[in-house]
Amino acid sequence: MTDTLLPLLQRSLTSDRVHSAYLLSGAPVQTRSAALCFARGLVCTGEGEKPCEQCPNCARSRAREELPLDGSGSKGPLYRHVGDHPDLFWIERGLEDTRVRIGQIRALQHALGLRSSEGGRRAAVVADAEWLNSEAQNALLRLLEEPPANTSLILLTTSTAGLLATVRSRCLRVRFPAASAETEPAGPAAETARTWLTRFEQLHELSTPQLLDWAEEHRGARAAAAEQVEILLRTGARWLRSRVAEAAVPNRTARVLCEAFTVLTEARKMLVQRNANPQLIAERALFSLRDATQQF
Repeated sequence: MTDTLLPLLQRSLTSDRVHSAYLLSGAPVQTRSAALCFARGLVCTGEGEKPCEQCPNCARSRAREELPLDGSGSKGPLYRHVGDHPDLFWIERGLEDTRVRIGQIRALQHALGLRSSEGGRRAAVVADAEWLNSEAQNALLRLLEEPPANTSLILLTTSTAGLLATVRSRCLRVRFPAASAETEPAGPAAETARTWLTRFEQLHELSTPQLLDWAEEHRGARAAAAEQVEILLRTGARWLRSRVAEAAVPNRTARVLCEAFTVLTEARKMLVQRNANPQLIAERALFSLRDATQQF
């Protein structure tokens, strides 16, 4: 399992020189696997490679059926433990949530304010960190500024663009390969992304009513709509980058393309931090992409 860790994290475990906060950026399949391995390694009491899978702490932190979370706390817990280990915490978006809620961060603050159950190290993983709004990030910032003793916070994000600069500056950054807003999605999102890549090729021909109809596809329940629009924004940025790489771009056109990238980045922030309407975000992104592609 330790082959999922980058050298920096491996050295932290080997040397026992552990930071109070880490920010792992990259594809979720990489960051989640690494965070799980690293958190388990922090509480491992075995010798040599960690997690050793032999000590009592490794036995307690082994994966089991995961409880789905609920950001409101009404249909499920606000956070869960890694395996059955009381000193390892995991937070992510609830099944029906569009963001990690401030109530989850406050619950984590309270839990970490109590004494360690095992008397050793503790770790708290905040997955989906790009889905923390400003209020939740400010609550998390208080933990980062005054971390409890022997406790490490591990933030996971696909892109760091949506995080406050004050949050980023207090974390040790760990970048995984291909960590960017243009990372190709995996799983069910991949088919959606491939469909949109085909549609993007026709963007320059679409009229304003046709673009509005496309954006209107993202109406409905906000949680599902926001997730789809976030994939649209990531896929749009990746597609735009590939178009730029294929063409010799004059200075004036380059400025238009940079503006389009800026719009997509700001749109992702608005989608998360300001709880913006997904349909309106999709409209803004699609118009920006069309204006940019008309320059080619």
